Amino acid sequence: MTEILILSRSDLRQLISFSDYVDVVADAFQLLAQGQCQSPVPTEIREDRGTFHIKPGSLPRGAGYVAVKINGNFPSNRASCGLPTIQGAVYLADSSNGRPLALLDSMEITVQRTGAATAIAARYLARPNATTAAICGCGEQAAIQLAALRHVRHLRRVFAWDVDRQAARDFAARMVEQTGIGVQDVDDLGEATYNSDTIVTCTSAREAFLGQEHVRPGTFIAAVGADNPAKSEIKPELMAKATVYVDVLEQACVMGDLHHAIAAGAMRADQVQGNLGQLVSGEIHGRRNDNEIIIFDSTGTGVQDVAAAARAYELARDRGIGLVCTLA
Repeated sequence: MTEILILSRSDLRQLISFSDYVDVVADAFQLLAQGQCQSPVPTEIREDRGTFHIKPGSLPRGAGYVAVKINGNFPSNRASCGLPTIQGAVYLADSSNGRPLALLDSMEITVQRTGAATAIAARYLARPNATTAAICGCGEQAAIQLAALRHVRHLRRVFAWDVDRQAARDFAARMVEQTGIGVQDVDDLGEATYNSDTIVTCTSAREAFLGQEHVRPGTFIAAVGADNPAKSEIKPELMAKATVYVDVLEQACVMGDLHHAIAAGAMRADQVQGNLGQLVSGEIHGRRNDNEIIIFDSTGTGVQDVAAAARAYELARDRGIGLVCTLA
């Protein structure tokens, strides 16, 4: 008899803290850098109204795990049928025998593990005395990205910017209430970013908008939004000027802001300083001085998904949380 554990978004929220996500994602990136797990380049299936993104990964913890995340991205959903833009699931299996273990809501996994990568990168790459931040893009990712920066730096002031001004207003008001720190919505992108020590771009932009003129020396930028080849947030000339780190180089070369900088002739792949796993393991060092502009190109990887899914499965199994279904 084959049983599989179903974990909903509410199940995941009661199982794993953000600190847990940071810990397991950091461990997974270190294992990846050491060649102990796999995070293949994602693939996609395009349909008339949207795209399915497929991200696999493996993790050698215990008997071993393999996970495959499938997310459907359909931008017209809310207007046409009232469904979310992004929907999906993470399938988790035992890599020693192929046994299905769990099917997990992908939205909670995706949001939290993406924030975890930002927290890890900021720990090594943001200036230790960073106190101001700009959140560019006030949608699904914005709150966790702010939480990620606050996890590793003591923020005192935050700017919120979005092409949808009302989204920025709503986010700022919500974050003031939840965090108690000063969060101000602004109309002008440069006002938000040039006055900030740290910047997160977490938009769905398909045309790069953040340039050299928007960033002062010493800034750390987490570029989160370009998670498929069509998306772009950081202008190639800014990528070329900055010190660039990535989550996984092979992936960032085909679907991140690095991908666009290479296509524009502004950068080569061998100019990337290193990856997140190398930072965590101590193989390479992070920020070298207070004037360096550093970009972390965060494309979102399968190894993050499998690390988070495995941890959730283990906790749910031990605590008796979730719905057990029989497949055969």
